[in-house]
Amino acid sequence: MVKIEPRYLLVKIAKILEELKIPYLVTGGMAILVWGRPRFTADIDIIIRLKSENVDKLEKALKALGETGYIDKEAIEEALLRRGEFNFIDGESGIKVDFWIISEDSFSLSELKRRIVKKILGQKIYFISPEDLILNKLKWYKQTESNRHLEDIESIFKISGEKLNKNYLKQQAEKLGFLDILKQYL
Repeated sequence: MVKIEPRYLLVKIAKILEELKIPYLVTGGMAILVWGRPRFTADIDIIIRLKSENVDKLEKALKALGETGYIDKEAIEEALLRRGEFNFIDGESGIKVDFWIISEDSFSLSELKRRIVKKILGQKIYFISPEDLILNKLKWYKQTESNRHLEDIESIFKISGEKLNKNYLKQQAEKLGFLDILKQYL
């Protein structure tokens, strides 16, 4: 197994999603690399708005990345039904890509509208906005109480703080019940 830098796989996946016209945004550790302080990330997290008619095409395109890659069509279909996640493991690098099916609630759809294009290795890639990444990290912190989420929030404020839409952050954090935690960073 050849070790490669995850950005190369991210570019390949983004091209597939663009070709299949599947709206997406990159979140998780890869988004922290863009909006905050670089940290190790073992996988790539991508939120997608997948339709049932694209399941076969997506499975085929991911399989075409390499014969030793892993993707399970039933897992894709199950994730689509329950608005969950499915995984792809790149056989060449061993890197895992977690695909999360977007919820159809107004906040999730707003995240998709607010996504921001960044260039990675010359390719346009859609990333979650730094504000929505903070809100997601607050949600995950409230569920898991893992300090890593707070560390990520702190790094986003340190690196991207001046550019953040703080009014949007406050309004959404209040709606979602996270304003008390957010206040320590504002």
